Amino acid sequence: MHPARELSTPLAPAPWQRTALGANLLSPDGSLGVTIFEEMTTLALQTGAINLGQGFPDEDGPAEIREAARAAIAAGANQYAPGKGIPELREAVSAHQERFYGLSVDPASEVIITTGATEGIAAALLAYARPGDEVLTFEPFYDSYGAIIGLSGATHVTVPLAAPDFMPDLDALEAAFSAQTRVVLLNNPHNPTGAVFPRNVLQRVVDLAARHGSIIITDEVYEHLTFGVAHTPVASLPGAGERTITISSAGKTFSLTGWKVGWLSGPAELVSAVRTVKQFLTYSSGTPFQLAIAQGLALPDPFYDGIATALEQKRDILSQGLRAAGFDVFTPQGTYFVNVDTAPLGITDALDLARRLPALVGVAAIPVPVFCHAEGAQRTRSLLRFAFCKKNAVLEEAAERLAALRGRL
Repeated sequence: MHPARELSTPLAPAPWQRTALGANLLSPDGSLGVTIFEEMTTLALQTGAINLGQGFPDEDGPAEIREAARAAIAAGANQYAPGKGIPELREAVSAHQERFYGLSVDPASEVIITTGATEGIAAALLAYARPGDEVLTFEPFYDSYGAIIGLSGATHVTVPLAAPDFMPDLDALEAAFSAQTRVVLLNNPHNPTGAVFPRNVLQRVVDLAARHGSIIITDEVYEHLTFGVAHTPVASLPGAGERTITISSAGKTFSLTGWKVGWLSGPAELVSAVRTVKQFLTYSSGTPFQLAIAQGLALPDPFYDGIATALEQKRDILSQGLRAAGFDVFTPQGTYFVNVDTAPLGITDALDLARRLPALVGVAAIPVPVFCHAEGAQRTRSLLRFAFCKKNAVLEEAAERLAALRGRL
């Protein structure tokens, strides 16, 4: 048996209200809340806690990329880039896809540069999803997905990912599709669970999308941050190429999240529709940063191998402290994040614990239920997410603090 499809149809009248409702920020009385990231960051600042909530590194990316940006600024690359991105970066994205995955994309017509992956996702969804359509995601889901689906007016359909491995039930996946499934938005490696979906799961998504005539939008920003498993781009699978828009960015790979340089690739007819929307969002951004990232994408293999190896060590440092605290730890295969179950400590409300944790032990985290609709929040109500993209010394201190939790509850 598998659960019935979970639906979230935005009913609020104004676009901002649909956006807030989709991101779980609109209260039943219509008042607007703040994101959980803002709430936890505020608590961390008030208490002096180590903030392992939001997923951004506390170390800068490679020196050669940062120097390339400075050189580009000094050389005068400070005006608008072309709307679809500078040629050098589009060519670098094309070369990257060929180098790592054997995918051939035309830099002139099948690649556009976006203001981070977030803009690429927004532009792609707004290009194709509309009222009456359904957009399918896994749940838990990154909060911006719900927000943009809500803004589009489409219905958000979810398929549960359950601990410990956070893999979907394939029968439930099939049942979630319908004649109205216009878009499948697939995040792999997956935030917030850290799951890396194997080829058979991804192929099932592709086959079902083909059966229902759905477009696939893939968010692959953690593509180089996997541990002991290989990343499989959806576009490389049989039947996927003609219907898949692939999105990634420089932020996670190069630890340069503030630069907001992303990219999108796919068939020319799909990309051109997205470009039509994108050009009226930011038009273009980050000209010197685009030039620098073009150089970064050409870094040698040891760099890409090294970032995953270093991050895996960070994962293990933090996980040791989480286990010492008494949590049930779900070891991720990718991303920046590790999830834990608070139930072994007798705690069934992760949101409440997240609000108390900074004062209790001086560490901030994010409760997983905020990445879910109502039924999913019940399923995940005892789960917490911690980010381990921090300096080793910070993680070691956090692990030591967490180890004291059991005695302070």
